[in-house]
Amino acid sequence: MHDHASSAARPAPSARRTAARLASRTALRTARLRHWLSGRLPLRARGRLSANVRSAELAGLAFAFRARALAIAVVSLWLLLLVPWPRDLYYLSAAGLFFVLGFIPYRLRRHRRAAAIKLGFIVLDIALVTGVIIVPPPAGLGIDWPVQTRLRSQEFLYLLLLLAEAALTYSPFAVVWTGLWTMAIWSLGVWQVYLRDDTTRFSDVARAGRLSAEASLRTYLDPAFVGLTQWWTQIIVAGLFTALLAIAVGRSRGTMLAQVRAEVVRADLARYVSPDVADALAARAHAGFGAPRTRVVAVLFADVVGFTTLSERLAPERSFALLRGFRERSCKVVFRHAGTLDKYLGDGFMATFGGLDERGDGAARALSCAVDLQREVDAWNAKRAGRGAEPVRVAVGVHYGPVVIGDIGADQRLEFSVIGDVVNVASRLQEATRELGGRIVASEACLVAARREAGAPPFGRAMPLQVRGRRQPIRVHVAE
Repeated sequence: MHDHASSAARPAPSARRTAARLASRTALRTARLRHWLSGRLPLRARGRLSANVRSAELAGLAFAFRARALAIAVVSLWLLLLVPWPRDLYYLSAAGLFFVLGFIPYRLRRHRRAAAIKLGFIVLDIALVTGVIIVPPPAGLGIDWPVQTRLRSQEFLYLLLLLAEAALTYSPFAVVWTGLWTMAIWSLGVWQVYLRDDTTRFSDVARAGRLSAEASLRTYLDPAFVGLTQWWTQIIVAGLFTALLAIAVGRSRGTMLAQVRAEVVRADLARYVSPDVADALAARAHAGFGAPRTRVVAVLFADVVGFTTLSERLAPERSFALLRGFRERSCKVVFRHAGTLDKYLGDGFMATFGGLDERGDGAARALSCAVDLQREVDAWNAKRAGRGAEPVRVAVGVHYGPVVIGDIGADQRLEFSVIGDVVNVASRLQEATRELGGRIVASEACLVAARREAGAPPFGRAMPLQVRGRRQPIRVHVAE
């Protein structure tokens, strides 16, 4: 892909098993990444998707309960202002019971049968509200009006609030369930009153023939009159409201599932590619992602000096642990400076800065990353010294300039990377740390750009360096 030699020599026999393990892990990760890019989630990711969806559903249930409690508080305050004493105690007791009917499924929301429990309590909610609307308060608390008059108020709207609560649970089925039971129980209550012997009905009054306008008005104003027109209107409105809410909740649930799935894909992709590449792949921000284009970026190469010699003195498991420790620390530092971890190269890695973002401070971030990486290695060596382990020395080379960035490879195996002379020079600068006696070698171009962008960390010696493959030397700066 680009013309640079790896600093690691051929692995010793004692380290071959470690290399084989790394190759196996790389193959497995490649297979998983292919699954993600093709839109199919592996089994483990599907499990995490279900867990995240369940978490969102639980959050929706908790929010619905809080909204229910707020609605109960508002209605209770309204009852205290509207209903005289002591009749308000009857309705406040009903509000308290309604709160209990919501609190029980809320407390049991993590139960394995929580969904069935919630559906059962929805039926109890509807029965309670319907009963409070239709059944008069006990004797002495209410006004001695015919029971038929209770169907003429607007309290039916309270039942529609139960539909609104169901909509907060991200469950279209819960909305439909609530709507159907609302229509059924309310219809049962209305028909119980309609079929009473003391109820006045148009069908009974109009048996002798068509009623005059005055007779119709007298019938309508009769306190015992119950008409079915209002009931039909309530049922049709409730049915339409249920259907529209179910559709809206279904669309919202689809959006929620898409967001959760995208987050799972992004989180798992970030374990196999750089987070900024994962964001771009998961978001599919534009159709041209991965198409080759020229960008001015900073390229950083880092390598563990003498890893092959060091691994010869260690057991394969210790070599593997050493390499894993270096990679964990290095990627943490690269991501901290918003860099793209292009690839691992045996006992080293290549990172780029400014390839995917438009921040314009790639050179400054690359140099800060190089310095921060050496601080991280120093802290790591202090821990290693405490347990008697050999220190680790890391060499870093940084260069800045134009490169071609995009996807490279076949359809079955793509790699998002950069190519160009800047990559080759950065690799050579990392190798030059041995002869120059420094831990970081950065090009003059990188330091000039960093000072122009955001300021560069101080470097010590400056000198011309003849880079292999170039006719003219380049000016470099060396940090100890």
